[in-house]
Amino acid sequence: MAGAGGKMTQVQRLIANAEDLAEGAAWLGAREPRFHAALAQTGPLPLRLKPQGFAGLLDIVISQQVSVAAASAIKARMAKAGLTCEEAVRSAGEAGLKDAGLSRPKARYALILANEDLDYAGLQTLSDRQVMARLTAITGIGPWTAQIYLMFCLGRADMFPPGDLALQVAAQALFDLPQRPAPAVLDEMARAWSPWRSVAARALFAYYGILKNREGLG
Repeated sequence: MAGAGGKMTQVQRLIANAEDLAEGAAWLGAREPRFHAALAQTGPLPLRLKPQGFAGLLDIVISQQVSVAAASAIKARMAKAGLTCEEAVRSAGEAGLKDAGLSRPKARYALILANEDLDYAGLQTLSDRQVMARLTAITGIGPWTAQIYLMFCLGRADMFPPGDLALQVAAQALFDLPQRPAPAVLDEMARAWSPWRSVAARALFAYYGILKNREGLG
């Protein structure tokens, strides 16, 4: 597609609704029998879409390296305190953010993000690689956070976070691997699931939930 000045712009496949997700799941199940078996157990996959912009990205930062329960509790306290926009976060300062449940490092990251003046609308027009580069240039945002933002805030259909522990555990069980795959190994495996890697991630997240209930995984 030609853009202004004759430049080519990349058309992104997006997951915006249940129909998009079902299309990707059908493709994935047909391509890989083990995903077909997993999807038979998980049932329809959840969209898990989050709002774009500062609130969505801050939500992901809060979720870094903590349990779902802990992250949910902190997010509830942040929301109750009205700390969901840049101005409120800046006004709260590190002390106010810590009072709302953030650790010292995450309070610092939240303030850095609030002061970044990031063009969130502009991210929608960038390629996955460009979004990754822009977000990971911000202190406190690593590859996992950027990948999750691409998947669940921007709705990109072909993104996969291989460093996610839950995905590694689920992949090990589903594909009967001798050990939990390292990020580089899982990333290589996921190439076969393109252009629906975000659906594969959702399927593995859902399958991890089944494993957790069945085997008492933490």
